[in-house]
Amino acid sequence: MSADKGLDDYDRAILRVLSSEGRVSITELAGRINLSNTPTQARVKRLEQMGIITGYRALLDPVKLGLDHIAFVEVKLDDTREAALTAFNEAARAVPEIEECHMTASNFDYLLKVRTSDMRAYRRVLGELISALPHVSNTSTHVVMEAVKEGML
Repeated sequence: MSADKGLDDYDRAILRVLSSEGRVSITELAGRINLSNTPTQARVKRLEQMGIITGYRALLDPVKLGLDHIAFVEVKLDDTREAALTAFNEAARAVPEIEECHMTASNFDYLLKVRTSDMRAYRRVLGELISALPHVSNTSTHVVMEAVKEGML
């Protein structure tokens, strides 16, 4: 067993498969990781109970949905006391174009991944939504030219 939450090679293999193919059957999953069905199913259930597998969802192709413009936005706040951070966090969660929001230990406070249809839409989101979030003092944008790798595992 590894020190990382008690996961072994079978558990990590299960997570690798399910992270890219959440609808794979237990039989198919068991075959891919070279384990029989019953222990594979028990491991999946344990990973769910441990909170490592938090759910299953459809992965959408953002390009086919017309959302192929990605920008990373550095955000500096004018106040970093707990109440200000909480207000920012709650407001950022409500902006659908913000795909990811990470608090950082850096010369800026947050890094946002923002996905829109094009630069015009991004400019609107930045000007009307992101800049209006609580306690935002300034932003800096990095536009993605190509997504080389996305996702986990």
